[in-house]
Order: sequence, then C-alpha cells, then structure tokens
Amino acid sequence: MNTENPFEPQEKKLPSMLNVLTILTFIGSAIELFFGSLNFIKGRKSLDDLEELQSSGKLDDAPDFMKKMAGPEALENARLAYENRIPLFIIALVGVGLCIYGAIQMRKLQKNGYYMWLIGELLPIVGSIIFIGIGFAGAMSFMLVFPVLFIILYTTQLKHLK
Repeated sequence: MNTENPFEPQEKKLPSMLNVLTILTFIGSAIELFFGSLNFIKGRKSLDDLEELQSSGKLDDAPDFMKKMAGPEALENARLAYENRIPLFIIALVGVGLCIYGAIQMRKLQKNGYYMWLIGELLPIVGSIIFIGIGFAGAMSFMLVFPVLFIILYTTQLKHLK
C-alpha cells in the first residue's frame, strides 16, 4: 500500500552522475589544496632544483619530452610562478572554495552551484595564464584534460538543476 500523498511535492533525488561528480570535486579540491599549499611552501626549492638540473648537464642525454619539461621555458615558468606565488596561492584558494561551494549547491540541485563551480574551476587556469603566461598553458596542456572533462560532464547534468 502506497502511503505517499500524490498531491504533495516529491523531493527530487540527487542523480547518480551528479553525486559521483560532486564527490570527485571534493576529492580533487582537497588534492588541489594540498599541492597548492606544498607549491607555496616549497616553491623556492623546486626552482633551485630545476636550475641545478639544467646546469648539471643531466638533460643532455634525456629524451626530448624531458628536455622540454625541464628546459629554459620551464625554468622561466617556474621563476614566474615563484615570484607570483602569493597571488597564485590566493587564486587557488578562492578557486577551491568556489568549487566546494558550487558542489555543495549542486548536491542541493541548485543551478547557481554549477556557475560557482565553473568560476572556481577556471579561475586558477586564467590566473596562471595572467601571472605566468600563455607558455604555462601550452606546457601544461595535459593538465587541462580533467577540467575540460569535468566541465563537459557537469554541463550534461544542468538539466537536473533548478
């Protein structure tokens, strides 16, 4: 026997895909917070290690992709990242906060959560391009796979949000 009143509005259930995406967003945000903090704290050491690697001659026999990842352009990007570590860290913190807030809102089926999450997802990328340069985006294009994938997947879930 069904005891539900058909005239009362039924609470919408969180779609499984949206559930998985938001859980992955919480995990990814925690990882981003950890590595962002680590980069902020150990930025000088990373720059020194890269300079030492270049001057040691160890890259001479390395494959081309390794030379590119540790070459002069990478060194310049690392230097710019170190010099701009405070604004980059602040941007990363704001981005993580917006992603978490957006995911919480999307779990409540609120469409504004998608837009908050999207801003939080794109803000660190745009900030890195502004402070480090477009060369950063080219060298790290493989790192853009996850944000692009998540943007596509979340966008497919907009139909469930109000």
